[in-house]
Parts: sequence; structure tokens; C-alpha cells
Amino acid sequence: MTVGIVTGAARGMGAACAARMRAHVDALVLVDRDEDSLTRAAEELARDPGHALLETFVLDVQDRDGIARLATRASELGPLRAVAHAAGVSPTMADWRAVLGVDLVGTALLVDALRSLATAQTAVVCFSSMSALLALNDPDLSADSVLDEPLQPDFLERLREAVGPELEDTGMAYTWAKRGVHRLVRREALAFGRQGARICSVSPGIIDTPMGRQESEAHEVMDMLVKASPLGREGTADEVADAVAFLLSHDARYVTGIDLAVDGGVVAVVRSGGLSLS
Repeated sequence: MTVGIVTGAARGMGAACAARMRAHVDALVLVDRDEDSLTRAAEELARDPGHALLETFVLDVQDRDGIARLATRASELGPLRAVAHAAGVSPTMADWRAVLGVDLVGTALLVDALRSLATAQTAVVCFSSMSALLALNDPDLSADSVLDEPLQPDFLERLREAVGPELEDTGMAYTWAKRGVHRLVRREALAFGRQGARICSVSPGIIDTPMGRQESEAHEVMDMLVKASPLGREGTADEVADAVAFLLSHDARYVTGIDLAVDGGVVAVVRSGGLSLS
């Protein structure tokens, strides 16, 4: 019985990924820290019969013991086929420590716990963000050596020292966290590849979800980015889920260690000089 895992499955892009994945695995574990919303999301998916067995797992991805229990439960259900790690917080939702703790440390904890479950059929997609492609586009930054060790006990303190006081801005913390996800995926591609498994990331742009709308209301530049983008509109959760589904599918069997921007061309227009963020 093949197993899928979707984190952040209670809403938004995570819920959209769960809806897509359910037809491609035998058992699907829905993970979120919000138990009530997770239960409702599972009930909604269950209204469409004939697909995967659904199981909910309440978890904050910063909980090391909880992550270990999730990995154990997945191994009990069967071979791990697909993981969509969509859980995360945005800059307006938490302080800088929590942003880094959830978006990068939590991602590293999950990948570390699931690595031993990987087989030749396993594919993992982690969620990053176009913010790292816009604000931290330099391929070699001095803080990267610290950023590449998110599981060290003093990680947050060391990164704060390496980056400086600007890291305490939640937007900057978010950008560094998502850069860390890009780099984590590239490093882990080799380890997963030894078992024939794959790992990639996606970098959503401005997506019409509750989280996305909250960020857009707080940052006027996001509306400007949408209007200047080649497609001239926000993306949808389903469009991101489509990209994730491709990366998890057999059609992407020779794709690993990369990041796929699902941003309507925002990064392209900024990098080509069509829009200045300064």
C-alpha cells in the first residue's frame, strides 16, 4: 500500500495538494497543527469516495518527537511514495524565530526523518517561495555556511550573528528561510538519489489563498508585482498543486534537486529589468 504525506493540509495550497495526491496513493496522511481545520479538510476530501484511505495527524513541524512519530506511522502504513511539504508561516503570522523555525528548521526535520523511508519510487516536494529568488539571488552569500546547518541547536543565534539585526525583520527571516529550503533540496538530492528517490522544491509567487491575501494587504508591492508580471494575475492554489503533482509524478522521474518557480513570471520580469524593487 503506497503512502502519501501532505503537511499544511488543512487549507490553501496544502489542501489543494492533498486533493490532487489522493488519487495517486493508497493511504494519505494529512498533517496540520490546527486539529479542527484538519478534521474539516479530511471530511471534505472523504466526500469523494473511491480514492486513498485518509488519516489525520496533528503536528507542529517544529516538534522533533512529533516528526519522528509521523515517520513511524508512515512506515507502518506502507512504502513512502509522495510527500508535499506545504506547512509554513508567512511574515505577518509570526516573529522571526518562528518563521525560521517552521519554514526552514521544520522542513529540515521532516526531510531528515523521512530520508530513511525513501525508496526508488519516493518523491518529495518542499515549499519555498519566490521571495528568495528576488531578494537573495546571489549564489554565494557569507551566511550560507550557517544557513546550511538548520538542525544545529544554536542555529537561530548563529544565523542572527551571521546575517545581522535585519534578520529580526520577519520578511527578511522568511526570505532567508526559503533560501535555506532551496539549498536543503540541492544537498538532499544526492542522499535521496542513492536510494533512487527524488526531492525538489516549488517557489510559489503571489497566490490567492487566505495567507496570500493577508500578505498582500500588508505589503503594497505585491499588487505591483502582480500587475507587472507577464500573466498579470495572481495564481491559484490549484495551479501550484498542479506543479507539485507533476514533480511527484512518474512524468518527472528524471527531475531532482531543482526548484520550480510557480509565479506567473514575476521573477523573470524582475531579473530582466522590467521592474525594479529598489
